[in-house]
Amino acid sequence: MIEPAAANDAALDPAAQAALPPLAAAAVPGARVATVRGEAMLELPADLYIPPDALEVFFDTFEGPLDLLLYLIRKANIDILDIPMARLTEQYLEYVELMRRRNLELAAEYLLMAALLMEIKSRMLLPRPRALREDEEDPRAELVRRLVEYENMKRAAHKLDALPVLGRDFLTVEVWIEQAAVVRLPQVRAEDLISAWQSLLMHARMTQHHKVTREELSVREFMSAMLRRLQGGQFVNFTSLFEVGKGVAVVVVSFLALLELVRESLIEVTQSEPYAPIYVKLAYAEPD
Repeated sequence: MIEPAAANDAALDPAAQAALPPLAAAAVPGARVATVRGEAMLELPADLYIPPDALEVFFDTFEGPLDLLLYLIRKANIDILDIPMARLTEQYLEYVELMRRRNLELAAEYLLMAALLMEIKSRMLLPRPRALREDEEDPRAELVRRLVEYENMKRAAHKLDALPVLGRDFLTVEVWIEQAAVVRLPQVRAEDLISAWQSLLMHARMTQHHKVTREELSVREFMSAMLRRLQGGQFVNFTSLFEVGKGVAVVVVSFLALLELVRESLIEVTQSEPYAPIYVKLAYAEPD
């Protein structure tokens, strides 16, 4: 480890020697240049080489060509919608030339933007026919759009960075509580009871047993009942012979009994005209 020279050397006044830089102090006979591992060095080594760019200070750093262009525009107080391409291109190329001397790889994307700026500048200098001046788009339009979008994103990034960050602006506090907290059960509302009851009824309907039974219906019994109904020989309306309220099975068996009576010629089915009501009467009885 190299320590700065002490200020109590005998060659100079302590205050004066402390004010001298290391290289200037080395030119004074008897002055200590530095202390290496506890030993004083009175002169610089003969093979010591200090490159000219050993110490470089960068006051402005840019994250890309758009960042550099935006910096040049804001520094010169230029309207971003009306950029003077000649002056902006000149300033931009000066910076790119400085970067190209230092780091060629870093300047690659900057050189691409420089080519774009020179193209825009040349397009603005070329004469254009008057008929195309109104319809043709400004060559700077695409560059302006990219600069405006980049500036908006940069502002949004600054706003996000200004927000409080855990570990940087504040720390979390953890408190250990020895007593156990009382468990609080949730309150049951009326809507919860209704929902539980409906779910229970639905489950009961899905799990209930269904019994299918067969009702014994005799066609002969219905034939006898229909003959008793037609006693007297009067005409009876066709629909009145069927008891619809007792179900489909009773209606079907009644209709079969009527067809069987017609087949055996025990009853007659008549109609006064097409689509008129149908009447039924006994075949062997005379009407009143």
